[in-house]
Amino acid sequence: MEWSILFMGPVGAGKTEAIRSLSDIDVLDTDVAATDETALLKEKTTVSMDVGVMHLGGGDKLRLYGAPGQGRFDFMWEILIEHARGLVIMLNHANPDPLQDLAFYTGRLKGLLMGKTLPLVIGVTHTDERPDTSLAVYQDYLRRNPVPFAAGKIPLFRVDARRRHDASALMVALAAMLEMHERLAQPVRA
Repeated sequence: MEWSILFMGPVGAGKTEAIRSLSDIDVLDTDVAATDETALLKEKTTVSMDVGVMHLGGGDKLRLYGAPGQGRFDFMWEILIEHARGLVIMLNHANPDPLQDLAFYTGRLKGLLMGKTLPLVIGVTHTDERPDTSLAVYQDYLRRNPVPFAAGKIPLFRVDARRRHDASALMVALAAMLEMHERLAQPVRA
């Protein structure tokens, strides 16, 4: 099997870095020097997409696509979501209001998916930069604000995107959800 996975989230949440840590090939990226307010956060930013591949064994693989986090490049989101079989939302816990970021991305994805359901996992980065490192605030938010396009319960992980082990936890959960989603989508044969 081969599945396309789309990473989305705000600038600086670790999408590109997670794809780099996971990919078994050199990552194709469209990073350019940041020239707007993004330059206050980092030197380079993704303007189109990142592309990597993670081999799972037995010929199975995940094609990893990273969407740009800046709203001015959101036209790419529609293109990238079209073939996605699973979603990863990366959130920067050190942002002033990461729950607002979560609400923004789940709202935009709801509109883009137009009734489709897909497996979704959430990775929370930069938890070491704030005194409150609990993920309970995200769990509470998801309980109060169900995500209609998510296929099943949404796994939530604390992630250091630079570490393959951490980013792999996202992919293991997502691969299991993809397999179940595929099986449930198939008609039962007698």
